[in-house]
Amino acid sequence: MEEKINKVYGLLGKDISYSFSRGYFTEKFIDLDLKKHKYVNFDIPNISLFPAVIKEEEHLKGMNVTIPYKEAVIPFLNKLDKTAEKIGAVNTIKFTKRGDLKGYNTDVFGFENSLLPLLKKHHKNALILGTGGASKAIAFALKKNDINYSFVSRTPKKKKEISYDDLTKEVMAKHFIIINSTPIGTSPEIEKSPNIPYEFLTKNHLLFDLIYNPAETTFLSKGKEKGATIKNGYEMLQLQAEESWRIWNKD
Repeated sequence: MEEKINKVYGLLGKDISYSFSRGYFTEKFIDLDLKKHKYVNFDIPNISLFPAVIKEEEHLKGMNVTIPYKEAVIPFLNKLDKTAEKIGAVNTIKFTKRGDLKGYNTDVFGFENSLLPLLKKHHKNALILGTGGASKAIAFALKKNDINYSFVSRTPKKKKEISYDDLTKEVMAKHFIIINSTPIGTSPEIEKSPNIPYEFLTKNHLLFDLIYNPAETTFLSKGKEKGATIKNGYEMLQLQAEESWRIWNKD
């Protein structure tokens, strides 16, 4: 007789059939013999459908949140953890015993613990490619570790934002950490890469790509050709997933 599912977790996002999270947690539940647990994708075309998702799924205990809803989901939550509030982006939601929805950001934990072992003395300044929800967590982690940063945007609007056209040889020579927080280069469009002057990269550069599929994006591959240290987002995802699991299961 099949055991009844009484704990449902899931990923909230748009066009997320490729999702890392569902595979990761489904395997985790099998390994831990958690037969009453299930992890599903909540793939919605618009964040306005989020309340309907919650209403339909009675056993929801936790959610991960991905592109493009890390910021848009916030008005639907009852409260935010301090880190998520400071960042202004959420990637983990806990459904409390009281029925509240509390937002957290575990991207910071995942990114920080994945990046720190690679840092050397000259890694003082960073460029964050993209200005979406994930980029905010990256900026928070860099600031926490005394690394200066600038966002690189196609349409710079705010302070600390520069254009791709501003990436001169001098700018590239000053910023030895470059983080891709955009989806450019994700499978199936693996030939694409952010529009930076790769010819100015050196062995002193560290390129970090939040993308994990493919394992070596064109962005990382071009960095490797120049002798740069490279890292993809797989370990970051594992770390943030485990942190999400810890949050869901703490009292």
